[in-house]
Amino acid sequence: MRELEEMRRGLACCGTAAAERVVTATMAKTKAVPTFDEVMATLGNEKFDVSPATEGSNRAAGAYRVSKDGCAAEIAPSTVKGSPTRLLTKSGWVLGGEIARLVDRGYQKFIKTSKVEIPATAEHLRAIHEFSEELSDAIGGTTLYNEALGTTSNVYNYDRVKGRE
Repeated sequence: MRELEEMRRGLACCGTAAAERVVTATMAKTKAVPTFDEVMATLGNEKFDVSPATEGSNRAAGAYRVSKDGCAAEIAPSTVKGSPTRLLTKSGWVLGGEIARLVDRGYQKFIKTSKVEIPATAEHLRAIHEFSEELSDAIGGTTLYNEALGTTSNVYNYDRVKGRE
């Protein structure tokens, strides 16, 4: 940081406005954290379907189900300062009205609900990945490197021998 300030002072005395813009552009910018109401407005503007969350194990006061293109997640207001929105249910494909979780068995990914399990297709994975990115951007979340590369699973089961843990 000190080096950038020294560069800025050195460039300012020379009167090089273009070089000053380059230094300013390389500095990190802080991202404004949206309020929960701003997040809800953004979701509506981005063509997400927002409805009150159904009863379930992750039910919280003020919870909403956010869905788009066959995928959904549940969000709610957060009490944590600096993070006004919390993700109750990770993004997943909607199967039989339930948000399915993604299971990785090493050789293939599966979409699993409490009642049914089906093999995940490339279209499913692409839709879940795009939905997760759009939702993260809308709620002001951070994008992690491994999530940016592709779809991450809820569960990883690589051992094919039953009963071994």
